[in-house]
Amino acid sequence: MTGRIRNRDLARKVVDAEEAASLIRNGDNVGMSGFTGAGYPKEVPGALAKRVAKAGVEGTPMKLGLWTGASTAPELDGVLAEVDGIDLRMPYQSDPVTRDKINRGSLDYTDIHLSHVAQRVWQGFFGKLDVAVVEVSGITEEGLLIPSTSVGNNKTWLDQADRVILEVNSWQSTSLEGMHDIYYGTALPPGRRPIPIIGPGDRIGSAYLHCPPEKVVAVVETDSPDRNTHFTPPNSDSRRIAGHLLDFLELEVRAGRLPKNLLPLQSGVGNIANAVLAGLQDGPFDELTAYTEVIQESMLELIDSGRMRSASATAVSLSPAAMDRFNARMAEYRDRIVLRPQEISNHPEVIRRLGCLAMNGIIEADIYGNINSTHLMGSRIQNGIGGSGDFARNSYLSMFMTPSLAKNGAISTIVPMVSHVDHTEHDVDVVVTEQGLADLRGLAPRRRAELIIERCAHPDYRPALRDYFERAQRSSFGAQTPHLLSEALSWHENYVRTGSMRG
Repeated sequence: MTGRIRNRDLARKVVDAEEAASLIRNGDNVGMSGFTGAGYPKEVPGALAKRVAKAGVEGTPMKLGLWTGASTAPELDGVLAEVDGIDLRMPYQSDPVTRDKINRGSLDYTDIHLSHVAQRVWQGFFGKLDVAVVEVSGITEEGLLIPSTSVGNNKTWLDQADRVILEVNSWQSTSLEGMHDIYYGTALPPGRRPIPIIGPGDRIGSAYLHCPPEKVVAVVETDSPDRNTHFTPPNSDSRRIAGHLLDFLELEVRAGRLPKNLLPLQSGVGNIANAVLAGLQDGPFDELTAYTEVIQESMLELIDSGRMRSASATAVSLSPAAMDRFNARMAEYRDRIVLRPQEISNHPEVIRRLGCLAMNGIIEADIYGNINSTHLMGSRIQNGIGGSGDFARNSYLSMFMTPSLAKNGAISTIVPMVSHVDHTEHDVDVVVTEQGLADLRGLAPRRRAELIIERCAHPDYRPALRDYFERAQRSSFGAQTPHLLSEALSWHENYVRTGSMRG
């Protein structure tokens, strides 16, 4: 037995990555751990990619279904996509090689809400899960699995897979033990019961993942870091977006619609979201909480400063420096941070009960408040919807943010009609750019359009949007949501044809 593998039976199953990868067969559906570059297997995917490449050279192509929690890393998504080893990818990706293959049509991808993955796998919508490849930080004497820096769908993969390969990563802190809350009380209809969470920090399950030892076919020892993300410092646009949102939240508190410590925060991943969280550091709010998907750098700083008392997520996504701090102070964070399966971190019932404040980035919004989070020019996938839909539909406040311009001004992110719809106007309360904030609650579509154009659009594009809206009111098929069907997507057509949305 090694220090991280304390169970004798599982210690006997230690093999190298190549031998473990040989246990995965052509046509298998493989569920791998990983969520935003945290907790993904570090060695088996690379060994598997070499095997796929060799099979291709020998004239016996090998393809797999690849299922994860969310995005992973080049060492997983990238290497398998590069050798054309993926048949179907789900539910979320951000790897440039994978994205290119999807947009070329050589790799199938299904983009689904993160809260839906577990139940759809349990119901067999994607076929049988053959293999689970899951990173853990250790194995106890009893054979219980200590999760690493992400949980994602690991519980479901271990439950559903016929064969399990474990990667035990000694780079992960031993102090992770006890930070996780793995709930085993979910069921399919009609046997469902309420999820008993009434506060973001509530613990309702086990600190460990369970897996029958007879299902484990291989254990691989690794010592490799997560793909930690470098966040760029907030630029002027990000700071202005953050300022508008923080001013809005202060007004909501003064109006009595929010408590002084707000409600549990949910924040998408990225530089703008990180800037908003950073802005809370100097704001008037104390005793903050978070019920979200990912612990980001600014959220960790809020915990360090005492501004945030607890945070619940399914993964951590930090810069290398913040990850060092996280590992060094893990014993302190263990009482303040809970890492859960994503079917719980993104559970609609819990989000609605807690009254989360959802803040997510977008690609574009239209003048009526419909949101495109995923596709460029209507056809080219960027990443995926992730968990934004889980929170947008169910949060107390659903807020979407973006700079008003992209591609050095060639693109307006406020358009007459979005080229792809991920969140309809019915799920959008607030749109905010560096130009300003539009509170859409209680407004009819035409009033929404007036507000978004005047508050959120960039001055370079505002006259064209006003012109479109005024002509649409005179000439559209109906007055409720006026559109000129022959022009609604002409801005996108201009960009595809000329490289700019400008008329």
